Amino acid sequence: MPWVQITLSSTPEHSEFLEDMLLLCGAGAVSMLDGADEPVFEPIKGTTPLWQDTRVMGLFEADTNGDVLLEHLSSGWQEAFPHITFPSHKLEILEDKDWERQWMDRFEPIQFGEHLWVCPSWKPVPDPSAANLMLDPGLAFGTGSHPTTALCLQWIAEQNWQTKTVIDYGCGSGILAIGAILMGAEYVVGVDNDTQALTATIDNAQRNGIAAEKIPVFLPENTPSEAVDVMLANILAGPLIDMASRLAELTKTGGLIALSGILEHQASAVIDAYEPWFDMHSVVSKEDWVRIDGTKR
Repeated sequence: MPWVQITLSSTPEHSEFLEDMLLLCGAGAVSMLDGADEPVFEPIKGTTPLWQDTRVMGLFEADTNGDVLLEHLSSGWQEAFPHITFPSHKLEILEDKDWERQWMDRFEPIQFGEHLWVCPSWKPVPDPSAANLMLDPGLAFGTGSHPTTALCLQWIAEQNWQTKTVIDYGCGSGILAIGAILMGAEYVVGVDNDTQALTATIDNAQRNGIAAEKIPVFLPENTPSEAVDVMLANILAGPLIDMASRLAELTKTGGLIALSGILEHQASAVIDAYEPWFDMHSVVSKEDWVRIDGTKR
């Protein structure tokens, strides 16, 4: 079934009003998109920041009359903002597509180092002898294409994991934990403050043939106190800085740490936070993001 889509240019101050108006007019879904490639990385707690050039997009059923829709929107806008011109807009018909199938057709295996691959389960595995992390369609599961995930997977591919115990702090859907297990880690403790992430990690590990005891999962307050050989944390700079002493406490002397979710301009602050406990070795960047790794003294 085709859809009627209207996209309106807006500012942060007017975006919520337009969202409400679209919903009142019967929109089945409303999205807010970045109109100028202006990323918002770490919002202040309690805020929902928007881009200065925001696109507010409403999706309506095919039999919606576009002229009547625009008339209602314009009328509501003029009542609320009589001295401001109605935003520029675009009205179009979207043909229905099998979006999952399109994504499946585009997604190709990704290699990290010599022996680790992230592979879609519906395509042939390039190297059957490698550690192949299998993805299924429709899962809440990173593909390894985001720079921070890719930086961590590359690091994982370069380490010796035999007999190593690991914590994946902020495990999300489990891609780093699963990668470490496939590369030979003894076990990985998954930690996340989102119970849905813990469930996703368990499910995704099972789909990759990994026993539950290999990746036990915990909320932060229930994290086992035993220190591990390797600490992985792909979160954001702010939380990483706040948790420096806690992550140091959970890492053995001589153990390794790899941190990501950090923008290039935040690297020095993160390094400063961890230097009381770690010798930080390298900063590796990819598309404005960095990974920092080190060894516990």
